[in-house]
Amino acid sequence: MLTKKQHQLLTFIDEHISEKGISPSFDEMKEALDLKSKSGIHRLISALEERGFLRRLRHRARALEVLKRPEEMSKANAMPFRPRVIEGGRRQDDPKSTPIPVGIREIPKLSKIAAGQPIDVALGQPDDMIMIPDMMVPTSGEFYALTVDGDSMVGVGINDGDTVIVERSETARAGEIVVALIHDENKATLKTLRMEGDTIVLQPENPIYEKQRYRPNEVTIQGRLTALMRNY
Repeated sequence: MLTKKQHQLLTFIDEHISEKGISPSFDEMKEALDLKSKSGIHRLISALEERGFLRRLRHRARALEVLKRPEEMSKANAMPFRPRVIEGGRRQDDPKSTPIPVGIREIPKLSKIAAGQPIDVALGQPDDMIMIPDMMVPTSGEFYALTVDGDSMVGVGINDGDTVIVERSETARAGEIVVALIHDENKATLKTLRMEGDTIVLQPENPIYEKQRYRPNEVTIQGRLTALMRNY
């Protein structure tokens, strides 16, 4: 059974596509449901995907397809829950669609984080969607991919141009590699998190760069490094 918010979002998306021919933006969905954060929209969309009501279209930012209309809920709710992973083969009603293989999940990828832009905003318009093996990440959590820009983390094997897989989180432990938004400098960075008393230290893993020290209210954690991908 869908929650009230899931049903509201599904109805709004379906009506928006019917009226305008395109899916609504994350800002429009957030305002329609009176939510404070876009992360809530991401969770609702993921839940609707898992239950077979929505599908995100690959390589098209914010493009959604309604697979089951709200008026079909009674029939859908009588069916057992099925994970988002689907069997091989193509959908008969959409010969151009490419199914996600078993054991693979699709996550948004950003070439970089725009200056000062929170992850919630950046993920509303991803540069691409990529497929990764389930074994690369935990079974639960929300993840995104980010292209590394620079050589500040070469000491731990993270090179310029690598793709890092990041779990979205607002907290992290000392010693973890994090994506942090630095408020005053209006930028996001990938660094090792350290603590010196109440001071947050963002430590580069390259001796030519200096540590960066901030008060807690000057930095927001955007995620924790989970895996790394590299093309040769």
